Amino acid sequence: MKLLHKDIEKDNAGQVTLMPEEAEDMWHTYNLLQIGDSLMASTIRKVQTESSTGSVGSSRVRTTLCLCVDTIDFDSQACQLRVKGTNIQENQYVKMGAYHTIELELNRKFTLAKKIWDSVVLDRIEQACDPSQKADVAAVVMQEGLANLVLVTPAMTLLRAKVEVTIPRKRKGSCTQHEKALERFYEAVMQAILRHINFDVVKCILVASPGFVKDQFIAYLYKEAVRQDVKILLENRPKFMVVHASSGHKYSLKEVLCDPAVTARLSDTKAAGEVKALEDFYKMLQHEPDRAFYGLVHVEKASEALAIDILLISDKLFRHQDVATRSRYVRLVDNVRDNGGTVRIFSSLHVSGEQLTQLSGVAAILRFPIADMSEPEDDSSSDEK
Repeated sequence: MKLLHKDIEKDNAGQVTLMPEEAEDMWHTYNLLQIGDSLMASTIRKVQTESSTGSVGSSRVRTTLCLCVDTIDFDSQACQLRVKGTNIQENQYVKMGAYHTIELELNRKFTLAKKIWDSVVLDRIEQACDPSQKADVAAVVMQEGLANLVLVTPAMTLLRAKVEVTIPRKRKGSCTQHEKALERFYEAVMQAILRHINFDVVKCILVASPGFVKDQFIAYLYKEAVRQDVKILLENRPKFMVVHASSGHKYSLKEVLCDPAVTARLSDTKAAGEVKALEDFYKMLQHEPDRAFYGLVHVEKASEALAIDILLISDKLFRHQDVATRSRYVRLVDNVRDNGGTVRIFSSLHVSGEQLTQLSGVAAILRFPIADMSEPEDDSSSDEK
């Protein structure tokens, strides 16, 4: 994402002009937008024209509209973002108050105006415009006949390719059909790697599977790279890392990222940091439950006691359409930071983020134990009854 113009201050009105440069930038934009914001962007509008003879025709024209945002629709697989709203600036083609849908496009700038820019939104802009925050990990999670190729970026996990090949069973006395099918499968996975992985950006490629599938595939990959003289694979050989996974499905990525050898190799990536923070929370919950809280009410009480060391919070909560509820989460983040705590905002498009969402989307590791947190809440609920 490229920052073209910035005229904003924390907790004040203002506007920013940005240009999305890659698919992931649409995810960042989705997290910046809220209902009630003003969005100015280039769009195509179908307009009716009347000639001097009275005949009516229609044509598609490119124009710039300024909408008051009403609906935000994001397609996570295609990374497409559509924004619906009413036109709030007079335009030669579109009347004031007319409904329109803008589909934001790559390499076309847009201007976003808000009444209040809070710390979470400002952090998101900083993260989106940081050139070092790119897709630095790729993973091939596979089993016989099935492979999922994913890119793990700081903001999301993108499924780039799914390879499925039917592998016949080995027959008594003959394995040729089985071996030919396996070779076809490995070739398809190799082509997917060459097509979808940018070796200039990706620091590490994880190859994970149950059993010996990963080892057989890596052996095939190197053999074919030499035979076909695929220089890019031979030059990047040190980036490949073989690890165990229980299956070839995408959800196995979580256990792959939890592997201590992988964690050590990916220590400087945000995705690995999220996985480690969640692991630490679960360990604390198991061994010292008075130092691990989850749920907004409990975490807020811990924050009031200045007890939070690490706050784990899902970015999904900041997309809440109720302004008061969203402000509550932003206030929690600001309080923890002001009191010297660490805040980790999890992407809901990461496996770790999905897991945190099941824990209400907010959790905390405390500096010191706080006991009997649930008792006052029980009393208040019984009083209400």
